[in-house]
Amino acid sequence: MKVIVVGSSHGGYETVRGILAQAPETEIQWYEKGDFLSFLSCGMQLYLEGVVKDVNSVRYATPEGMRAQGVHVFTRQEITTVDPAAHTVTVHDLAHDTTRTEHYDKLVLSVGAVPASLPVPGADLPNVYAMRGRDWAAKLKAKTVDPSVQNVVVVGAGYIGTEAAEVFAKAGKHVTLVDMIPRPLGVYLDEEFTDILEDTMKAHNIYPATGQTVKEYTAENGQATQVVTDQGTYPADLIIQTAGIKANTDWLQGILDLDEKGLVKINDHLETSAPDIYAVGDATKVPFAPTEGHEQIALATNARRQGRIAAKNLLGERIAMPPVSGSSALSVFDYHFASTGIKEGTADKFGVKTASIFVRDTTQPPFVPTTAGNTDVYFKLTYAPDSHRILGAQIMAKRDVTANINTISLAIQAKLRLEDLAYADFFFQPGFDRPWNVMNVAAQKALLGEKTAVLS
Repeated sequence: MKVIVVGSSHGGYETVRGILAQAPETEIQWYEKGDFLSFLSCGMQLYLEGVVKDVNSVRYATPEGMRAQGVHVFTRQEITTVDPAAHTVTVHDLAHDTTRTEHYDKLVLSVGAVPASLPVPGADLPNVYAMRGRDWAAKLKAKTVDPSVQNVVVVGAGYIGTEAAEVFAKAGKHVTLVDMIPRPLGVYLDEEFTDILEDTMKAHNIYPATGQTVKEYTAENGQATQVVTDQGTYPADLIIQTAGIKANTDWLQGILDLDEKGLVKINDHLETSAPDIYAVGDATKVPFAPTEGHEQIALATNARRQGRIAAKNLLGERIAMPPVSGSSALSVFDYHFASTGIKEGTADKFGVKTASIFVRDTTQPPFVPTTAGNTDVYFKLTYAPDSHRILGAQIMAKRDVTANINTISLAIQAKLRLEDLAYADFFFQPGFDRPWNVMNVAAQKALLGEKTAVLS
């Protein structure tokens, strides 16, 4: 059997890895449009801050390593069209500007997404950068040490934008963080957390200009010099656009069924509208455990799960993609946070009635001094007010307690209730934690005094 895999990031890599694990005799052709295989944009901050020294190491695999396992790896070769009836793809060899046709028995599309460009004047100026991919990583690295860059404006206050802002603040630049949403990281955290993080950003030379719409980038001598919003004008020697992503599927119009956002329509077995064609990654939706519906959740964890499930299905198994909770985590200077599922701020988006309880505690018993690592921990639990089913949570502290959110993710998937979490068994040792885990405390508090819960 011949399998063609398009795209070398998370979903494509995991598909290839899954096939090799179960059926290494399979003929695999693996295509990457760029000249670098399996770069991980999620590792870009570590490279830009110097934690990782070599940009070429921020990857899953090398062509040489995969070829040694029998995979036919093609870089700088783009799949430009698919003929589902003939089971063929057209390949454009970018290095030699030639085309050819390749036949497949199974085709897996991990085409991902591209940075969304704001439709504003000046968006195409040369000092307007993106933060995605190896080429941009190298360009951004140079700007962190460029003495002519003093004012940086980051457009987009999500994960990627926050990472970019922190990188350049640590490099000694003045950073303005612009977004339409009222709070930085507001998609992932409720205001009890973002209020703290916003103060932290300001203390580190990042100015959150949130609740503002970008109108234009003004220029002098062919370079952007200012970002103009509906509320202010901000000086900019460098602009970094991180305002969302767009599915890389324009070339699939009329070939596969796409939704109104350009996402590839798939079933729970990752099958598209065409026989023997599967799709995984950021250009698809995944089953969402809290609502039992489907959502676009562009996370590496989801893409890799899809890749492994696609590999199993194309090899003859019949396995559905398991529901996910959208779990993610990030550090903002000294704070570490994680969230999963539905939050008070996203309940309306999902059309779900929720209640929430917020707990501020310490990570260890009061007799443990702060010099020994004891610190405040903030935890918010969201649940269904009628059934008490757990729907989501957020946690944050200056000590890394983010792994707790994995427990909540599992609780969501298992449809556990407050009653299950209130007395769930977690270890206690004063050098690590409290006798009652903060998750226990939140569930108990919700059950004993729901009138104090925050309703949404």
